[in-house]
Amino acid sequence: MNKNYIPLYRKYRPQTIEQIVGQEHIKKALANAIQMDRISHAYLFTGPRGTGKTSTARIFAKSLNCEKGPTISPCNECENCKNITNSIPIDVIEIDAASNRSVNDADEIIQKVALAPVQSRYKIYIIDEVHMLTNQAFNALLKTLEEPPKNVIFILATTEVHKVLDTIKSRCQRFDFKRITTDDIAKHLRYISDKEGINITDEALSYIAQNSAGGMRDSIALLDQLSVLNSADTAISVDDINNLLGRLSFNSLSNLFGAIVDSDQNKALDVLNEIYNQGNEPVQILSNMLEYFRNALILKSVGDNVSNSVVQLNAEQVKSLSAKLQNVEIHQLVSLIDKCASYIKELKLTANPKLWLDVSILDMANLTENTKLEDLQKRISMLESGGGSRVVNSSPYNTPPSPVKKAEVMRPSIKPIEQNSESIHPQKEVSQPQKVAHTEDEVLSEPVPMSKSAPSDSLKGLWAKLLENISSFPSRAILKQQAIPVKITSDEVIISIKNQSWLKQFGPEGSKHGFIVDASNAVFGKTVSKVIVRAPESGDEAIRKEQQGSTSADDDKPAPAQTPVKKFVPKPQPKNEEIQEAVDTLNVQQAAPSKKKHATDSYHSDGVNMVMDLFEGKFIE
Repeated sequence: MNKNYIPLYRKYRPQTIEQIVGQEHIKKALANAIQMDRISHAYLFTGPRGTGKTSTARIFAKSLNCEKGPTISPCNECENCKNITNSIPIDVIEIDAASNRSVNDADEIIQKVALAPVQSRYKIYIIDEVHMLTNQAFNALLKTLEEPPKNVIFILATTEVHKVLDTIKSRCQRFDFKRITTDDIAKHLRYISDKEGINITDEALSYIAQNSAGGMRDSIALLDQLSVLNSADTAISVDDINNLLGRLSFNSLSNLFGAIVDSDQNKALDVLNEIYNQGNEPVQILSNMLEYFRNALILKSVGDNVSNSVVQLNAEQVKSLSAKLQNVEIHQLVSLIDKCASYIKELKLTANPKLWLDVSILDMANLTENTKLEDLQKRISMLESGGGSRVVNSSPYNTPPSPVKKAEVMRPSIKPIEQNSESIHPQKEVSQPQKVAHTEDEVLSEPVPMSKSAPSDSLKGLWAKLLENISSFPSRAILKQQAIPVKITSDEVIISIKNQSWLKQFGPEGSKHGFIVDASNAVFGKTVSKVIVRAPESGDEAIRKEQQGSTSADDDKPAPAQTPVKKFVPKPQPKNEEIQEAVDTLNVQQAAPSKKKHATDSYHSDGVNMVMDLFEGKFIE
């Protein structure tokens, strides 16, 4: 056994700034800082794992303390360079913040900072995973970070910069490390493979790079693990990587996906059992399927010209997957991704993962039927919410309906008969059906005699107009039941409400007062200077009679009976928020004390009357 074996990720760790892979912006900035002798007292390196933060910190420390430096190309031969390479803490001290995170550890650093470097130009503290420090430790280091002793440099490294206090970040020069591209990782892996004599295909190297999340260390570690499969006769392939890592091969995923999109549940279960019997865990199977669905969605959305690094597939695999997507819609792929992600959560919580794995595949394999059901549910929801194919006029009061093509239909003729003012029950005499031309939205109005006219300039007529312009259905119903118009003119509107609860809501400080103001302005076409809502007073009746004047006599004259006419009568429907307002109003009404009525009393509460008026209902005795 070779006791001196060094893992590849340590053996091929970069030793100079030029050897850093994939961080060109940081290499340039640090090199310029060294050449221009503009060295800061504190640096903050942040980025994903395996992107070179700690390695860059060591190289920077080596460049500053090299006996031939400061230089961007340390010699790696002097005692200072060798100490840093071998992690010997003389003047470059590495601290793991995860295990040295308390305020006492911070105090220890502060005490040692005051000591001069032993044999180097700078004493450099590299604090890894600095976000693990406690707030107290951060605060203890604030003053030292801001004004450290001469020749002391702090380099802080973290993968979670959002957890670092802003007061710390503001005292450091920040460098953000990016994920290394797949091509850069693959090239570096090929360099290492050739150096180590590892026989591996370029496709396998690209596959390693694609599954390393942009981290060089993870890629080199995986290559090191695969090196035990090295053979002079057979190159390491993608299948070898999948077998070693327990990942599903592309062919297995492709077969399972084909059964799903074909809605072949029997085949889907057969393929699934074959994959499961190979030792793959349920969560791993669905996770790999989720990644496959993701690639399929990108291909379906973008097309075959998408970069291989985006979909993490080679040209042959892209062609194979594209062929399976011919009869699959984008919304179906989105549905598969949603279901797969949901079942992965279930698998992590259940005591019987195999059961949920079977259920998930059967559910996803019913793709066509599920899509039809989802479409049907959406159509039902649209119909229930009034969102059908016809366009509904949002303002039925002011805009006439659009003309509709006339159609010939059979309809019985209706003959009006005389009625009195107390009961409106028209009797219909049905004769032979006759053809009547009418539009789709046209209705035949029944003859309704009017007992009294309502002149537009009378108090009664103006009050009716004002109610008509109340935009809220519940508020209109409440005012109709509770309010009494005292005076309505273009300069002044006075309304009295006896019920204190409603008076509070419709009064000057109430939430519903604006409805009355807006309606008053709409009736007269200008801003009414005074809109008063108050409790009834003794002189209200005299004011009412004064405004009515001579028009009161005209109110008693019966209007002539009307003949049936074809007329479109739009019925505005209450909106959801208005229905909720009516419910809230009822709750307020029920909460208020009320008089007990006899069981046979025909009187109904104001809240009940308001709701009946809102929905055009009627009481059945």
